[in-house]
Amino acid sequence: MSILEMFKRKMNKELNYIEINRQSWNNRIDSHFHSDFYNVESFLKSKSSLNEIELKLLGDIKGQSILHLQCHFGQDTISLDRLGAKVIGVDFSDKAIERAKELSEKTESDAEFICCDIYDLPKHLNMKFDIVFTSYGTIGWLPDLDKWAKIISKYLKPGGKFIFAEFHPFVWMFDDNFEKIKYNYFNTEAIVETENGTYADRNAKITQENICWNHSISEVINSLIRNGLEINSLNEFDYSPYDCFNRIIEVEIKKYRIEHLDSKIPMVYTIKAAKKNKK
Repeated sequence: MSILEMFKRKMNKELNYIEINRQSWNNRIDSHFHSDFYNVESFLKSKSSLNEIELKLLGDIKGQSILHLQCHFGQDTISLDRLGAKVIGVDFSDKAIERAKELSEKTESDAEFICCDIYDLPKHLNMKFDIVFTSYGTIGWLPDLDKWAKIISKYLKPGGKFIFAEFHPFVWMFDDNFEKIKYNYFNTEAIVETENGTYADRNAKITQENICWNHSISEVINSLIRNGLEINSLNEFDYSPYDCFNRIIEVEIKKYRIEHLDSKIPMVYTIKAAKKNKK
């Protein structure tokens, strides 16, 4: 096989996962938008979608510029805007961005939105930010974390902060009912699955194919370090702020654990990092 043929096959494979996953998210957007999980009605009445975990990391963001990667239909983006930041949200789902713009108009938000795959963002945006933010269920859709970290580094001002909250990779090792280890902790291969319903509405009459990847914490940390970010904090939490897994119970307000595992496993982790100043 020639180098050109190998390149074409690689590009087709990359395009395939992007298009499959874009369709997956387009397919579920209406269910999400109208679900109790996202509670758009309360959001329109000024309820914030942000959690205590990320709010503590963000601190006072009034007057700060923020790039929000993989923003879904923009609730967190608009919540950041409500706190006084100047925010741009990015997502590759065109239907999600349509809904985000609809919410932005209804809430009279100044948040802006870009529809593109984040790896392609340099084709659409040319500016630096005080903060790059991304949270919960984002990196599993990306095959290459080095490219992800390059995007983060590219868009941060020197000294700018990267704020990251994500489900712990330990969670993704289990089967759907948290009864046995099913998947590799490390990023060994793409995981191709078909899903009925969606985490925001398990009874939704929808079916979609997904392609995702598991990423260890070391893979995340080292990708950021290689791309000029200095890790300031790494924290792990024994609960999820979302009711988005099977066999989950609420132990406190907005604190959920797998019932039979209680506090024995990590469910979320956070990273705060800073773009190094060039000497």
